[in-house]
Amino acid sequence: RMETDCNPMELPNNMGFEEDSDYRDFEGTDVKDMRLEAEAVVNDVLFAVSNMFVSKTLPCAEDVAYINVETRERNRYCLELTEAGLRVVAYDFDQTDDTLQTPYHETVYSLLDSLSPAYREVFGNALLQRLEALKKDSQS
Repeated sequence: RMETDCNPMELPNNMGFEEDSDYRDFEGTDVKDMRLEAEAVVNDVLFAVSNMFVSKTLPCAEDVAYINVETRERNRYCLELTEAGLRVVAYDFDQTDDTLQTPYHETVYSLLDSLSPAYREVFGNALLQRLEALKKDSQS
């Protein structure tokens, strides 16, 4: 299961599944397609990369989605998102290269951390700012 900083309270109540629908028998409605998961991944880290979006060219399915990312160093990657995690499948947008044997990462943070020193810096600074804000809040 992918980790995202998604607050379940922010999700709309009408996710398209009625209480009495045929889907209720699936545990936690795992029928969700990976596109929703991919969108959450993109929203989580978009601030720390140059560009990132779910591929509209490559097919999304219940078990796989593709995310294009351009790091702040201007390197482009196509990422595959599955239950196993995220991995680089090509060094350009909307591509897959079956000869690439890249490792899976459990989180998008770990994957981007390995690809982009600038991501690491921006993400670290954002974390520091958030901690500073929390510290101020607790002191007031």
